[in-house]
Amino acid sequence: MEKTFLEFFAGIGLMRIGLENEGWGIRFANDIDPGKQSMYSHHFQDSADHFILGDIHHLETKKLPIASLATASFPCNDLSLAGARAGLKGAQSSAYWGFTQILDKLGRKRPPMVLLENVAGFLTSNHGQDLEAALLELNRLGYAVDVFIINADHFVPQSRQRLFVVGSRQPESNEELAEPVSSGFYSSEIRPPALAQFIFDHPLIRWEIRSLPYLPERTKILTDVLDNVSSTSPEWWDEDRTLYLLNQMSEKHRTTIESMRVKSTYSYGTVFRRVRNGRSMAELRTDGVAGCLRTPRGGSGRQILVRAGRDSIKARLLNGRECARLMGADDFKLNVRLNQALFGFGDAVCVDVISWIAHHYLNPLFKELSCETRPMQRIA
Repeated sequence: MEKTFLEFFAGIGLMRIGLENEGWGIRFANDIDPGKQSMYSHHFQDSADHFILGDIHHLETKKLPIASLATASFPCNDLSLAGARAGLKGAQSSAYWGFTQILDKLGRKRPPMVLLENVAGFLTSNHGQDLEAALLELNRLGYAVDVFIINADHFVPQSRQRLFVVGSRQPESNEELAEPVSSGFYSSEIRPPALAQFIFDHPLIRWEIRSLPYLPERTKILTDVLDNVSSTSPEWWDEDRTLYLLNQMSEKHRTTIESMRVKSTYSYGTVFRRVRNGRSMAELRTDGVAGCLRTPRGGSGRQILVRAGRDSIKARLLNGRECARLMGADDFKLNVRLNQALFGFGDAVCVDVISWIAHHYLNPLFKELSCETRPMQRIA
């Protein structure tokens, strides 16, 4: 068995980069978005060999190659706290069932390992019923499951908390999960109390919870990923647009940026516009970490950079290259306008997080399965 994978909901291919960093090889990729396919194919010169554009529900399962891992970064729109919370029945996130339908149809070709990625809101969507249903379906397909949450800010200067599920093919067993004294039995850095409680409260789910090392401490701050943009560059907004942004700030944030303005050196922060009590507000962050990159649907998802100091305040949008660095994809080849780049990176996974999961979880698990150190289920 080789370390190969099928990449569903591939987007622009950052899952692929993270896995390839740890010795995995791509066998197949699929996404429904032509814009993301364009970015993917521009970066990966071999995309014509394996990338299929189209709806996951309409893929020809019999043509899929054999691989040891299937990944699915399925749409988060209906699971996110920022969305309508329609859950796995929603128009977008219901694509998850298209993925499991493919696993079901693959039969003997079903990969022995699965990796899912989505927003942390998956844990609470429909009071936990969506995550429960998703995991039970993987159980039905022969996979024991593990769940953990990682924030990308351990690796890059971006706050991006995501929930991950690893499924590993297991033999049938009638053994019940031993009930611990409390949910704290499961609690750890990557399994915070709410997730530990979910595990404890669902003994009918077939779990395989693994210990993982502590997450690393980040070595970069926001300024390390910023381009040195000249003060005269047209990327910076004009005075009127900048003043409008400042007027959208709360008194507290306006005071903060004024204190930055009078300093003799430049300092930086990021801003998102959010609707608070029916009013558009500009919320400033100055801790050296960018907010979570999002897709610019409706125009509000574009992250703004502010630079203050030397008696001046300037503002501009984060550019595509800076967004790539915030996702750990420093060398990603860009050939699209800013808005398309933001769509691509806003829907992607952090490369460094995937590489960490591959190194500390998937690679050891692959070795176990390859060496047959435990019995594997025969799936008809």
